Amino acid sequence: MELKILQQYILGGIIATWLGFTLIYLLGVKKSKPDDGLHVHKQTNELVRTQPQKDGGIDVIIVGAGVAGAALAYSLGKDGRRILVIERDLGLQDRIVGELLQPGGFMKLIDLGLEDCVEDIDAQKVFGYALFKDDKSTSLAYPLEKYTRDVAGRSFHNGRFVQRMREKAATVSSVRLEEGTVTSLVEEKGVVRGVRYKTKSGQDITANAPLTIVCDGCFSNLRRGLCKPEVDIPSSFAALLLKNCEAPYPNHGHVILADPSPILCYRISSTEIRCLVDIPGKKIPSVGNGEMAIHLKTHVAPQIPYELRGGFIAAVDEGKIKTMANRSMPAAPQPTPGAILLGDSFNMRHPLTGGGMTVALSDVLIVRDLLRPLQKLNDTIALCEYLNSFYTLRKPMASTINTLAGALYKVFSASPDEARTELRQACFDYLSLGGVFSSGPIGLLSGLNPKPSSLVLHFFSVAVFGVGRLLLPFPSPQRTWLGVRLILDASGIIFPILKAEGAAQMLLSSPVNPAYYKSPF
Repeated sequence: MELKILQQYILGGIIATWLGFTLIYLLGVKKSKPDDGLHVHKQTNELVRTQPQKDGGIDVIIVGAGVAGAALAYSLGKDGRRILVIERDLGLQDRIVGELLQPGGFMKLIDLGLEDCVEDIDAQKVFGYALFKDDKSTSLAYPLEKYTRDVAGRSFHNGRFVQRMREKAATVSSVRLEEGTVTSLVEEKGVVRGVRYKTKSGQDITANAPLTIVCDGCFSNLRRGLCKPEVDIPSSFAALLLKNCEAPYPNHGHVILADPSPILCYRISSTEIRCLVDIPGKKIPSVGNGEMAIHLKTHVAPQIPYELRGGFIAAVDEGKIKTMANRSMPAAPQPTPGAILLGDSFNMRHPLTGGGMTVALSDVLIVRDLLRPLQKLNDTIALCEYLNSFYTLRKPMASTINTLAGALYKVFSASPDEARTELRQACFDYLSLGGVFSSGPIGLLSGLNPKPSSLVLHFFSVAVFGVGRLLLPFPSPQRTWLGVRLILDASGIIFPILKAEGAAQMLLSSPVNPAYYKSPF
């Protein structure tokens, strides 16, 4: 049996490698907490700076103070840049996504000097995932053996985490946080010169800076002039908070391969477990008239692991059900002098794999390092050309996580198609083998090993593993044809995602890129 599995894996590796090189050939390679006047009001959680910056000049305007915006403000401010951050609402937010930070993202926090932002918010360590299908389960550990620091995933209330990052940014004297709504970018002859925004008191203000970085989230109203947005909504989450119950696998995220699509559960505090029920399509049962509660109790609850089922039903009965559309948007930059996009305003993927914050923090780190050698940012045309390298440097991390999120969501979703059902089962069984079969994929998902070529290798290894199971011990015409359909289905899943990500540039890019070291203007 072990020999057969090894043969299937080796064959999968050979075919996946061949398919990868074929894809590159077909698509072609494109050229291309000190006292600094800061007060945190505990009841409103509003950040207020009582003393304005002594120097009125601004180097960088950051629109949005979420994970990306707050991290960027802190890192650029520590480098001596004069930063204005404009955020619509600086109060504590209650969101149902952005609650799981992968180990790769935590390592980016360390690199940015922000790792203490997961402290004092009742954050929980995460060491891997548990995968459930029918009456079986398997655990997948993050490959953390070679890391000596406190590297693991973290799960938490998103609002608490973001507030800690805002507090940290506000301690930097050259950073000014201001509550207001940006209404438009200020443009002059195709160059962004700043923003217009309205303060909380209703005052209209124009702020100018050599560089404006837009991080205003998934609902961005500024992205259209800076990229070519193609937003897809494949599904929505119905979110619940399960209280005072224990998960089957402590300190693990739980992915349930349910019908019709996956369910996620992970602890976000010492007393609460977040449960996200994926509902495919754009139309979901109504929360207001009780349709959602009926759907969750009759169809979803029987598929929840026994240990969590009581807490799940109690949460439904409590009635505090939140919903949110899951958005996917490939990065399609439209380089514009004077401005760039970051975070969900620029690039989104299905949140199944919890990779959004890891991509955002990785992007922040790249932008910080690119800007570090520049004394001044006044030459906006040259700066725009220089920052074009950002789009290549981000490829390994962003494209790996984006592709994995899109592919796994489709593979993990139930289907009436027999070939797709076989692919789903093959994926579960492949990951259950342990060793390199699980550590490789989980290393990709965690952001610890962002290698797109490794992703393609494992994806097609799963497909060929599934074919091998169909053909052994003796192939029949019917099962051979089913195996062919399985390979075609796998190709139909991953190739469109690779194309959207820019397959050739994605597969040939490297985490260490010469663009980091090119001479700044």
